[in-house]
Amino acid sequence: MVDSSSPLQSQPASRSEKPHHPTYIAIHSRCNLASVLYVSGGIREALGYTPSQIITKPALAFIADEFQNDYMLIYSRNSGHCEGDDSDEDGADVHSFYLNTTHADGHVLLERVTTIKCSNCVIAVITAYPEITGQNQKELEVEMIDRKMKRVNITREKKAQLERQKKIGKPFIQPSMGRERSKQIKTAFILERADVASLETAETGRRPVGPLVAFCTGSVSHLIEADTSDVMNYPFLKLVAPESVAYVSDFFDRLLDSNSVMFDTFALVKHPHIIDGDIFVRDEENPRIIVECLGAAADDGIALLLRCLRVEPA
Repeated sequence: MVDSSSPLQSQPASRSEKPHHPTYIAIHSRCNLASVLYVSGGIREALGYTPSQIITKPALAFIADEFQNDYMLIYSRNSGHCEGDDSDEDGADVHSFYLNTTHADGHVLLERVTTIKCSNCVIAVITAYPEITGQNQKELEVEMIDRKMKRVNITREKKAQLERQKKIGKPFIQPSMGRERSKQIKTAFILERADVASLETAETGRRPVGPLVAFCTGSVSHLIEADTSDVMNYPFLKLVAPESVAYVSDFFDRLLDSNSVMFDTFALVKHPHIIDGDIFVRDEENPRIIVECLGAAADDGIALLLRCLRVEPA
């Protein structure tokens, strides 16, 4: 369903064949420049760039709207809250909004962006609308999607804060982009898209393989006994507790069939058997890490944010 305030609402219905809307996944830092850390190959079809042309560049440079400099305020501490609000910033992990982006050939097109906020980076699952061009937006309005909906106009919030600062004679200070206050462990994964239906079954006596890890944040070492170099290009389902594998496979199926962020809970194993020669911990002796998962899918990948809820001993 298209929101009544979205830029898509004003587009006339077409009787021609429904246009294709390419999707891709990107990750940028939470520093002021929003440096691009990762982008999937789908960006070629969406915007005409290769990943190598985008990685290390500031994401802000590709935003064609007047609110370009307001974008990072979405992920700042207390963004979207009224002055004096003591809400934990973990309260808004997912945001959805529209912005205009510059294509490689110079023209401007509309994109719908769903972002997942991590401690030090932001994952974006992006859908391009190549048929909608040249609509400069003056204000950035976002929707928060953590099991409850809240709409915030970031540009107006910034102006209101500036006015408050002028009245009390203090300069405007952009909110810190530093470490979150919450001590909950959160880890982000990007998985290469795979045909979940082709997974090996229990009849083979082997654990299903499924999509491989294409990107992972360093906090994975605080979640399970592995680091980023261990899990890169490793089957994600081999990190999952055996009793949760079928459930997680179904969750991936649902993600791939949806254009929305989805929530679920499942178990990982504390000691995955990744490197031959490491001490092998049998499944029945392996502690379970219970995680809440926020997931979203693009044409060529799956983005996950895992939040540790608790550890259950074997």
